[in-house]
Amino acid sequence: MGLSEHRYKLTVQWTGNSGEGTSSYRGYSRDHDILIPGLPVLKGSADPTFHGDKERYNPEQLLLAALAQCHMLSYLHVAVKHGVVVTDYRDEASGMLKLNRDGSGQFESVTLRPTVTVADPAHVELAERLHHEANQVCFIARSVNFPVGHEPVTLTA
Repeated sequence: MGLSEHRYKLTVQWTGNSGEGTSSYRGYSRDHDILIPGLPVLKGSADPTFHGDKERYNPEQLLLAALAQCHMLSYLHVAVKHGVVVTDYRDEASGMLKLNRDGSGQFESVTLRPTVTVADPAHVELAERLHHEANQVCFIARSVNFPVGHEPVTLTA
């Protein structure tokens, strides 16, 4: 494997067998653990709408989080590249999932709403434009088949 390839591994372990397996739709829990060596266990479930546990992360939230994290990390990278000093970053991300009559569904869109604080007021306009570049290099955004929009706000310290 060269520098251009990176592989990721984890284990998803279902923990929701309450004694009868999947003998009925409501007879089992959607709880599961996401196990990555050296990291804390991530407790997962389905969205509560789909009989999941609201106290655990669901895959839809994790996809949204992955997009928001990836954009932030990509943004910080391109900011450094362009000499923009970022002093704070917070994203209020949202996504829209559409359910189909056959029980399937898919994300229709995600909107990232990062509020970025930059050190130099002269960099506000450039800082706004860098969101486009960050989107172009974000691994996760480049991997999804729905639009990822951006509604950034840039502040100065």
